[in-house]
Amino acid sequence: MMRAQPRGARGTVGHPYSALNLRLVLAVFGFFTSAVLGALSLAAGFTWLAVILFVLAATALVDSVIVELRRRARSREGGGRGSLFE
Repeated sequence: MMRAQPRGARGTVGHPYSALNLRLVLAVFGFFTSAVLGALSLAAGFTWLAVILFVLAATALVDSVIVELRRRARSREGGGRGSLFE
């Protein structure tokens, strides 16, 4: 019989682990990558591509702020220990 998670795992099917820290790492990576590529494409004269990349960078920045607010709220409640998968 297949189980959704290994025996003894803290998360369950109804209440799974949260990946807020991993989501924060990915959002910060997306922000820096999009911002650098946007600046390079602007310098190369690809204005339309730069605009798209800057919009993606702004979206990643907003996402990272939202995730950080959720992480702080969770730490005030006493949850989370700092791994990528809390």
